[in-house]
Amino acid sequence: MSEVLISKKTDQRPGTVLDVLFSPAEFAGLEERDLSQTTCVVFDILRATSTIVTALANGAKASIAVLEIAEALALRREQPDLLLAGERNGVRILSQLTGSLSFDLGNSPREFTTERIRERLIVLTTTNGTRALRACAQARSVLVGSFLNLRATADALQRESPARLLLICSGTFEEAAYEDALGAGALCALLWPIYGAGAVSDSAQIARRLFLAEAADLSTAVASSRNGRRLLAHKDLRDDVPFCLQRDRFNLVAELSKVGAIRRKR
Repeated sequence: MSEVLISKKTDQRPGTVLDVLFSPAEFAGLEERDLSQTTCVVFDILRATSTIVTALANGAKASIAVLEIAEALALRREQPDLLLAGERNGVRILSQLTGSLSFDLGNSPREFTTERIRERLIVLTTTNGTRALRACAQARSVLVGSFLNLRATADALQRESPARLLLICSGTFEEAAYEDALGAGALCALLWPIYGAGAVSDSAQIARRLFLAEAADLSTAVASSRNGRRLLAHKDLRDDVPFCLQRDRFNLVAELSKVGAIRRKR
């Protein structure tokens, strides 16, 4: 039997330079792509990427995104001084889920104050956001996107002008999330002068046009989303929604390093 060599697919459709993935169901396909020449930007507007950006802005040393609660607990055993943060079904991970201790923080960006996290290392696990970050870890570069740091992220991408740019929406469970599509569309709109005349995917066109259609009243648009409705109905979490929709509150670029830590990009 002759040997069959199977190589990874190219990172995007041939010639495509700007693309958007809407659904977590598409994450598995990232493992089959060669992302070595691709810059990825991950969006989890409500709330993981907004929380990571806020933590870095308020002085956290770094954030490490992990998939499972057990992985976070193992890191805590190795480094007892790090902070555990994360959620399942939107709320902070408590001892009932870990079998031992409750996490120090949930996934609300408003919890990540300077007093609590300055110079601390944070391990974060969430339902979808950390999963999306890990899915594209082999890319040339991975940035953390939110409305809070949108302009800073766009400016960094304009300076670097990556040949291939892939925007990843973390979504909800296995479905697309409206607010993430809006975040990706907002970045597409800012970068359109660079990429718009090139080979952009239909998904990038959809995201941009969706954002432009909703930009005049983004709060109402997100309030109608699945995650928006869920958070707004929770008395302790409802203020996260307007917080996460603040445009350009922080002038920083957040980047996932090859060793798995998310830090401010220098």
